[in-house]
Amino acid sequence: MKKVLAAGCISLGFLIACSRKEPANLDQTQALQPHYDTTAIDSFSAGATTVDIVRKIRMSSQKYQDSVKEAIKLEQEEKRIEAELEKENKKKTEEEKKLKAKENDVASTPKTD
Repeated sequence: MKKVLAAGCISLGFLIACSRKEPANLDQTQALQPHYDTTAIDSFSAGATTVDIVRKIRMSSQKYQDSVKEAIKLEQEEKRIEAELEKENKKKTEEEKKLKAKENDVASTPKTD
């Protein structure tokens, strides 16, 4: 009877030990799943932001404001350079007109000997 009882205990222990095994794939799948500290928000849910609001947020950022200021500076510098070139061109054309007028006056006056 002791042998039967011992065999029963061994088989019972064996069944308990075998039934507690977890699947081998469970640990691998848990390791592959990323753990997020935030929850995803659907684009139609209450916490979602619209494209217009995101655009306004980006436009109000310091980096965007700095790039706008830089673009305005460059545009003003280009306008200033164009204005200076235009002034120089006007001066040159006026000087050329004066020289032509002097040449015409000199050429049109009769020479007296």
